Amino acid sequence: MRVTAIGCTALLLLAVAACGGRDGGGDTGGTAASGQCAGQQTTGITDKSIKLGGIYPLSGPASAYGDIPKGIKAYFDYVNAEKNGIGGRKVEFVVRDDGYQPPKAVEEARRLVEQEQVFALFQTLGTPSTSATWDYANQRKVPQIFVATGASKWGTDTTHPWTIGWQPNYISEARVYAAYLKKDKPEAKVAVLYQNDDFGKDLLGGFKRALEGSQVKVVAEQSYEVTDPSVDPQMRNLAESEAEVFLNITTPKFGSQALAADAKNTKWNPLHIVNNVAASITVLKPVGFQNVQGVVSATYYKDPNDPTWADDAEMRLYKDKMRQYAPQADPNVPYHTFGWAVASSFHKAMEAAACPTREGLRDSVRDLKGVQVDMLLPGVTMDTAQGDGFPIESMQLMTFKGERWELFGDVIDTRKEFGPLTG
Repeated sequence: MRVTAIGCTALLLLAVAACGGRDGGGDTGGTAASGQCAGQQTTGITDKSIKLGGIYPLSGPASAYGDIPKGIKAYFDYVNAEKNGIGGRKVEFVVRDDGYQPPKAVEEARRLVEQEQVFALFQTLGTPSTSATWDYANQRKVPQIFVATGASKWGTDTTHPWTIGWQPNYISEARVYAAYLKKDKPEAKVAVLYQNDDFGKDLLGGFKRALEGSQVKVVAEQSYEVTDPSVDPQMRNLAESEAEVFLNITTPKFGSQALAADAKNTKWNPLHIVNNVAASITVLKPVGFQNVQGVVSATYYKDPNDPTWADDAEMRLYKDKMRQYAPQADPNVPYHTFGWAVASSFHKAMEAAACPTREGLRDSVRDLKGVQVDMLLPGVTMDTAQGDGFPIESMQLMTFKGERWELFGDVIDTRKEFGPLTG
């Protein structure tokens, strides 16, 4: 899937003038920039185009995430057609399928960098796939921007400056759930299902650390592999714990299975908390909305199914442009909304780059100050700084009622509430 796009901004036009553009200005080779940007990399970017590469599980056990690049595509198509791109540059977005297999992700990253000559890897989805590719991206000094995974290492590691996340990290998300339980169920026993990889272990570890010193206890744990056909055996084992709370740390396929197993077991009725990456309505709907009432999660961007945003300017724009540029995609699928939000975030970061170069983008995403992205919840902004590589660190709790999620409580700035994460 290829996408062209990205809009005109005076800031970038000034940056191009200051940097002297690029020598030759026509191909996607590696001619260095000139002027104040002299010596910096311009592979994949010209005065008129930017080439990005994304890696997603369009097939395999995490294929539900294949909806994300559709939202990205719609955003870039819109900006390309109606805003003349970013800094007058139109984006070509090349998407590869890794099937949620780390070795395949490495293969596709090499293809994007060495054959496609992309300017940056924009969104590599999944903790295992991104872990497999970040050494390569950093060795090649290719920006690996706004990866679609909340692993905490993207923000705490100091040896991979070219890689950065976007969404709230899993430890901070876990802290939000722990704080909620310590307040509302201060003596709860918790059973946990988690994916047996860096993703699952990161969130579970953060949750346990956040519970230290409280009376909330994890009393049962079960893990699963992404190759497992079902998590039913694990769910039966967890039910035997009779825990009052069930923490569901899964990707979409297994999230649906766990929700269904919980609904079927009428003898065990815990408070069900599902992590954000499996909280899409597309995960809950197959289980039956009547079976997921009261499930709790947390979010940071606007839900297209929430009437709260019916008259919101960005939501109306999103739905209109999804219908125009992605007519086969349902705008009410939150993964499409996620894609729109992260594409808009890239737009903002590229606008702020002092140089239209790989180095310029690398530095821009690590110096974001209160950047507003209209698809994020009010009060949620992008902020990074030296020693803080987490663009989004605020979330709000939500509970499922009727046929949609309802927000409750206030937006929680996890930096202020729980302190910064460090390596």
